[in-house]
Amino acid sequence: MPIRIPAATKTEVFCFGAAGVGAFAPFYMMVPGAEERIARQTVKWAPRWERNITFFKSPVERSIQKVTPPVARTVQRVDRKLPLENVAKRADSRIKKNFDILGIKRT
Repeated sequence: MPIRIPAATKTEVFCFGAAGVGAFAPFYMMVPGAEERIARQTVKWAPRWERNITFFKSPVERSIQKVTPPVARTVQRVDRKLPLENVAKRADSRIKKNFDILGIKRT
């Protein structure tokens, strides 16, 4: 009995499509006349994209304004808890000590 491969979900199709576009875009740009075709498509589609982006702009701005204060507080709290300065100083001293052991001049 042959093993059946399940159908791809919409997310998988989108991810594979985006990966394909990202991987083959440099090759497409090497084709003669690609810049003119892209410029033509930009002139055609840019006004539509701008209209659609303004539809989403204000709700996204409002949600960002709501999320910003708690995220900033969380970042400050984590920054206070982590001993980042001490870790950086220890790493710096280890690097300098290894330079001295190896006889490498520091600048």
